[in-house]
Amino acid sequence: MFAGFVLGSVINLFLSEVAVVQEYFVNGLFHAIGALFINLLKMLVVPLVTFSLISGVCAIGDIHKLGRIGFKAFLLFILTTALAITLAIGVALVFEPGKDFNLETQPPAEVEIVVPHSLLETLIDIVPHNPVEAFATGNMLQIIFFSVLFATGLVMLGERGRLMVEIFDKLNEVMMQVVRLVMQTAPYGIFALMAKTFASHGPGLILPMFSYFGVVIMVLMIHALGMLMLLLKLLGRVNPWVFLRKIRAAQIFAFGTASSNATIPVTLDVVERRIGVENSIASFVIPFGATINMDGTAIMQGVATIFIANVYGIEMSMAIYLTIVLMTVVASIGTAGVPGVGLIMLAMVFNQVGLPIEGIALIMGVDRLLDMLRTSVNVTGDAVVATIIARSENGLSLPTFYDSNSETADTLVSSHKP
Repeated sequence: MFAGFVLGSVINLFLSEVAVVQEYFVNGLFHAIGALFINLLKMLVVPLVTFSLISGVCAIGDIHKLGRIGFKAFLLFILTTALAITLAIGVALVFEPGKDFNLETQPPAEVEIVVPHSLLETLIDIVPHNPVEAFATGNMLQIIFFSVLFATGLVMLGERGRLMVEIFDKLNEVMMQVVRLVMQTAPYGIFALMAKTFASHGPGLILPMFSYFGVVIMVLMIHALGMLMLLLKLLGRVNPWVFLRKIRAAQIFAFGTASSNATIPVTLDVVERRIGVENSIASFVIPFGATINMDGTAIMQGVATIFIANVYGIEMSMAIYLTIVLMTVVASIGTAGVPGVGLIMLAMVFNQVGLPIEGIALIMGVDRLLDMLRTSVNVTGDAVVATIIARSENGLSLPTFYDSNSETADTLVSSHKP
């Protein structure tokens, strides 16, 4: 990451006009390696989530327990998202980013944003009319629904479904080995992604947007290190500092890929093998969280709304702030965990509260960097909720959680040890 940042910054500052460097390195080598790495991660997501979910649900064995875990996960994800957006609006109102922004020097460019489905449409779309299409298009909510339903059917079959359950257990083990193979390419992929990002945008990109950039980072840190860790301490009854040391591998990958979905394989591995959450719980909560948990994205939306309102001199009432909170929580349920999705959600919020959608162009320049940071927060929230639920269900191995040897062990690329 550091090497990619340095090389990308040097190219941007001194070699941005050199056609050979731009064509063959920035838009050639770096782009190709980064895109291949992202594609490798995305390639793993659907089969890993499917096999892991089916294996995990079958391991639970109790339909009532499965419903209890799902209900707890949904409530906790909605709670953390609501806390995140409320915190963001509160801090933004105090610091007032964009109050002295000179709009004339930053003319907005055209931006095309597709507004996502309504809550009702999202709820209807959870049930796939064609499961094969859901798997082909990578529709995570539909995949989760079908996989859980399929696994529930296997559990209800009892001994007659035992052979099929064992097959999915083996397929899950195979996918974890494939994950470790792919993770061996991670240093090169992360290097290329960082180099291309900073070669294209430069280290000085954030200067004109420092007030917005700074407030978003501040709230992300408060939420990740304060709010989420407080919930972990109160509800999970474990040491937050130990948790932060163990979750860093997933945070780093989330930062590099800017995609909660692409980070699912790493998050699952870290949560199970470093933190000690049972596979039956982690395999359900982590993919679920990558789909509906958008703490970092909610924070960006809260700050961005205040920022654009200040830039355009638009006064907003308490009713509008409440609308933003509700819309952000609802929109997070049906929004995919892919890079840049925050801008799509933001367009919907702007349209609802009457802010100019073209204002999104003002923050697009720094959004890639912030997307990387807020994805790390999203992944942290997923792991926190999984840990809390595992603790409440007696599915957290405390010896593994407090094992100092697992803090530095390279669980992503090491050989599997039973």
